[in-house]
Amino acid sequence: MTGYLIGVDAGNTMVKAALFDAEGNTLAVASRGSETLQPAPGFVERDPEGLWQAASGAIRDCLAKAGIGGAEVLAVGAAGHGNGLYLLDAEGFGLIGIQSMDNRAETLASQIAAEHGDEILSRAQSRPWPAMTPVLLRWIAENRPEIMARAHKALLCKDVIVHGLTGRMGSEVSDLAGAGLLALPALDYDDALLRLYGIEGLKHILPEPAQSDAVVGHVTAAAARASGLAEGTPVVGGLFDVLASTLGAGTSHAGEASIVAGSWSINQVFAEHLPAEPRALLASVLGRDTWVSCECSPTSAANLEWFVQTFLADEAKATGEDPFALCNRLAVGSDPEKDLPVFHPFLYAGPVPGARGGFSAMGAWHSRGDMVRALYEGVAFGHRAHFEILDPDRRFRCATLSGGAAKSELWAQIFADALGMTLRLSDCAETGARGAAIAAAIGAGLFADFNDATQAMARHVEEITPCPAAQAQLDARYRRWCAYRDALGAAWAPPKVLGFDARQTQERTSHG
Repeated sequence: MTGYLIGVDAGNTMVKAALFDAEGNTLAVASRGSETLQPAPGFVERDPEGLWQAASGAIRDCLAKAGIGGAEVLAVGAAGHGNGLYLLDAEGFGLIGIQSMDNRAETLASQIAAEHGDEILSRAQSRPWPAMTPVLLRWIAENRPEIMARAHKALLCKDVIVHGLTGRMGSEVSDLAGAGLLALPALDYDDALLRLYGIEGLKHILPEPAQSDAVVGHVTAAAARASGLAEGTPVVGGLFDVLASTLGAGTSHAGEASIVAGSWSINQVFAEHLPAEPRALLASVLGRDTWVSCECSPTSAANLEWFVQTFLADEAKATGEDPFALCNRLAVGSDPEKDLPVFHPFLYAGPVPGARGGFSAMGAWHSRGDMVRALYEGVAFGHRAHFEILDPDRRFRCATLSGGAAKSELWAQIFADALGMTLRLSDCAETGARGAAIAAAIGAGLFADFNDATQAMARHVEEITPCPAAQAQLDARYRRWCAYRDALGAAWAPPKVLGFDARQTQERTSHG
């Protein structure tokens, strides 16, 4: 069978569409912005119709860049940010779209966690947090009953795109499990679990869960006109984007681990069975028999973006140098043997509500390069703290690294040294879109399952091994990083919030 595959990756601000061949080679990429609305402090929303327009426009642009017709596309898959909430009425009109960075339900999440957090963790292997889908469902029911009265289906981000393509108002198991809506390992709705969230009366608006790689519909005539795809093109259920990125980077088997160091810190381990004593923020499923435990927070490369915009953008513009290349050049010039500052990557969230990021232990002798290197180390230490929750026995000695940190040779080496892990780098820049395309390839009948498809379509191009001397040095710096974090935590907030000991763990917030 010859032809191409489209993968759509919808984050919180941008929607990308990428065209792949059956070997996973990227042939074209296009993106469209999706406007974020902030109608009140802590509220982060987007128009569901605007999301669909961005996705359909990106698909059309991608096909035009590649110079191929929609009839040559075998199947389409979509991935999108997890959690949040997109409510549609019976006619498919978007009533509200809440993104995963939303914080309106912080008080409610704390209440649910205090009352039922342990039992929810036992049933769903997830912990309540402000933008968690069931928490938002209850918040809307209690605070915006006029919206809930019109709601026909509750969808996740990528489900809005699948609905736009096919007319189906449904979802699939990886996103619904990651949102804590399904009892595990049954992968089905459970009345007792819904009662714990306080949404037992909303079961009728929960979407039907399909398999991620199952064909759930076909491109409609209206969607064909909007996207340039051919009417009747198969569309699969799609994926929670943290899984899509991991697949696209080449990880799919039980016993493997993945690190995505993008705007968010996403850390995952794959296993044949669910953990008997769950510790991670959330669990999801890949296919029918591979379980994924995930720890994530907005504490990764977004910190570098802030540093660039705040301190280096004007210089880079004046000299014409790429600002991230400038960061690397500055960091390479920093002496790793000297006493560097400490950076905590909590600019957007931290170990407790109210936590703040920034530099500590600064001296007048420290340079901008020292600050960049400290930032690189601090972000890597944040990932290490997540892995100490996921893998306290250090069974995983190798992981796939993708995201912005993987594009810097120095930063990738710091990750390997800080985590004490061999890291494999992907050959693909658009791993989320490729993961969605992998699901589409299975739905099109090209491969039997995710393992076969990932092996055929995703490759590693480099391995980075830890340097023993640097590893020992960073172990000592990590202990200091933790000591500063714990000391500052006393000033940020009480030690116990959201049902877990915040002094012992990192911020637990799902991906956006």
